[in-house]
Amino acid sequence: MKALDPSTPAGARILDRLEHDLTGWLTTVNPDGQPQSSVIWFKWADGEIKVFSHRRAARNGNIEANPRVSFNLDTEDHGDAYVTIEGEARIDPDAGPASADPVFAAKYAAMIASYGWEPAWYDTEYPYVIRITPTRWRVA
Repeated sequence: MKALDPSTPAGARILDRLEHDLTGWLTTVNPDGQPQSSVIWFKWADGEIKVFSHRRAARNGNIEANPRVSFNLDTEDHGDAYVTIEGEARIDPDAGPASADPVFAAKYAAMIASYGWEPAWYDTEYPYVIRITPTRWRVA
């Protein structure tokens, strides 16, 4: 599937997961060509995945050097209901902090609180905004 069709049952299910799933996997490639996968929090909006990235995460530099990425949602126990998105990523220096994004802040408020973090601390530790534009979808 090259594009997501929200009018299909699979497309509607995937959009629901993109809105409600709390974690996904982002794979970038380091300068030596080694893929690096990390679990991330994300928001789906306006046809893009938005990630607030840790200030020391290798993925920030990886994306600046090579914007091609893969994003995956967890599958069911037998590998069903997979979602793999290939895309182009970019660092958005003008996006603003997580606390200024009401949808992201609401989605992760309980998780941030469960770690004993404050929104201002999260803003400081996760200041890089990565935006991923899907170029190819693989779903089941």
